[in-house]
Amino acid sequence: MTIPVVFSSSDDPVKQGFVETLNRPGGNMTGAYLFTAELEGKRLGLLHDLLPKVTIVAVLIDVRHPVADAQLREVQSAAARLGVQLILLRVNSDRDFGAAFATLIEQRAAALLVCASPSFYNRRDQLVALAARHNIPAAYELRDFATAGGLLSYGNSLIDVYRQLGVYAGRILKGAKPTDLPVVRPTKFELVINLKTAKALGIEVPSSIQLLADELIE
Repeated sequence: MTIPVVFSSSDDPVKQGFVETLNRPGGNMTGAYLFTAELEGKRLGLLHDLLPKVTIVAVLIDVRHPVADAQLREVQSAAARLGVQLILLRVNSDRDFGAAFATLIEQRAAALLVCASPSFYNRRDQLVALAARHNIPAAYELRDFATAGGLLSYGNSLIDVYRQLGVYAGRILKGAKPTDLPVVRPTKFELVINLKTAKALGIEVPSSIQLLADELIE
């Protein structure tokens, strides 16, 4: 008996061998392929919109993440468009965070982009605390970073992703086959801004940016 599998993946499920194609999975697996690397440039752009005078931005990258190279390409492309200099901080584990932030300060970066990574998500309280300790405005992937005290987050709405996965699980339980259910890409994204953190950093968030936000934390 082959057990159906409904997954969420930040890396290409075709490349990983989970499915044959996104439209026709061709086996016992289907699910959601998250936008991860593709959103790094957007996050950098939002950080730049909030801090237009900042010219040096540090970028924290988890080199173990399968999409790290793609993330770097997206960030470099966006930085070229924005005229921003990047300080790349490559880490292998949370033990490297201290040295990464020391380099950030030494290189006089005025803001920080934390690239998407499951490891970073699991260490979000530590990363947010380090940014606060060094008085560094930072942008993150998911709203949980902003609710933990991060300045801003922009990324996939996990609630919407999990809703879609639940729909697929329900359809499979009613007899649908994974091979007939295309791998979906998220269609809902959320921008969350922590106004309390902005105030602590001495940043005034323009009303134009506040209007773009899906959630403001006060």
